[in-house]
Amino acid sequence: MTDKLFEAALGVSPPWQVTGADFDLAAKTLTIRVDFIAGSRFALAGVEGQHPVHDTVAKRYRHLNFFQHECFLEVRVPRVKLPDGSVRQVDPPWAGKLSGFTLLFEALVLLLCQQMTFAAAARLVGVSRHRVAALCERYVELALAQTDLSAVRELAIDETSRARGHDYITLAADATERRVIAVAEGRGADSIAQLTTELQSRHCPAEQITSVSIDMSPAFIRGCAEHLPNARVTFDKFHVIGHANAAVDRMRRIEQRSDKSLKGMRWSLLKNRASLKPEAAADLDALIARMATVRTARAWVYKEQLREILARKQINVARDMLKHWCTCVMRSKVEPMKEVAAMVRRHLEGIVAWAQTRQTNGFLEALNGLFQSAKRRARGFTRFTTIRTVIFLIAGKLDFAVINPHARQPT
Repeated sequence: MTDKLFEAALGVSPPWQVTGADFDLAAKTLTIRVDFIAGSRFALAGVEGQHPVHDTVAKRYRHLNFFQHECFLEVRVPRVKLPDGSVRQVDPPWAGKLSGFTLLFEALVLLLCQQMTFAAAARLVGVSRHRVAALCERYVELALAQTDLSAVRELAIDETSRARGHDYITLAADATERRVIAVAEGRGADSIAQLTTELQSRHCPAEQITSVSIDMSPAFIRGCAEHLPNARVTFDKFHVIGHANAAVDRMRRIEQRSDKSLKGMRWSLLKNRASLKPEAAADLDALIARMATVRTARAWVYKEQLREILARKQINVARDMLKHWCTCVMRSKVEPMKEVAAMVRRHLEGIVAWAQTRQTNGFLEALNGLFQSAKRRARGFTRFTTIRTVIFLIAGKLDFAVINPHARQPT
């Protein structure tokens, strides 16, 4: 009766059968023995027919816990003799993709690692974090190998820090599906080359990319020109506004040395006015009223004008307004904002492209907090492949169910 109960619980069916179980209370483990019916023949993937058993090997698989106790399957796994005389091992239907685990156990580890650090997941399931990392890396690579990117036409490319200092990785995302599809080391033109090579391996040749959204990094611009020949470059609106915000803050820092009323105004100047509390909005309005004498106020006005221009959808109108805006700024005495105007002039067509494509890296920026969490999740591991694995786990929208029917992406 006990054997039949375990067979039903494990989903074991002929020619497999449970032949016994041992419970070790001191070690807190349950070991279930699984064998096959004598005389059984087995199919092998890629080879026609059912094949006789040649010999067997003993295998031990870690399974989901039995209550609070670790559970293992001890299996007599057959090796079959093929018509050509070769001998091949049969994979039991519950065997996972990493040696020593069942599919259900691996599905649990994947789910945990999408929510917590490798070390925390390892403590919960009782295996080493190196085994947990190896399992996740294996699943990510298998899922990537089955991912078809032949429909991708628009990319968003951005960088994020990999570690303290100047250590970066570059991410390429499908701008339509909003999922990370390639990761490369560094943040130079050669990083774009790495990304295109990875995309090519998954049926996405560089020639089919028609649009790419990047920041105004000279290395990214050069890399896209060299490796994405058919892609129209859009400079992300949020990066442009980010430069304008930085210019406003630099102007404030300069002026507050002589005008103490500007102290404490940083966030009021950088936030959207509509989101400010009434008292903060009143302080901002009082500052803007002094626009004729306070350059920080003029910088804020220029920044808001730039935001309004970038909201336009008529490309010719946006181009003419940007040119006029640059002329006005360059005639002013707001030096930090002049740097932004010079940048806009240098990259005018890529900025104007935003009016048509509306393509943005904003979702990648929003995911940056998750990427920084990924660094912590992979702490203790120095390999690029580990941080790459974690990024795909949290932002790749990979379909693990094609590899393991028990694995699902968390909603």
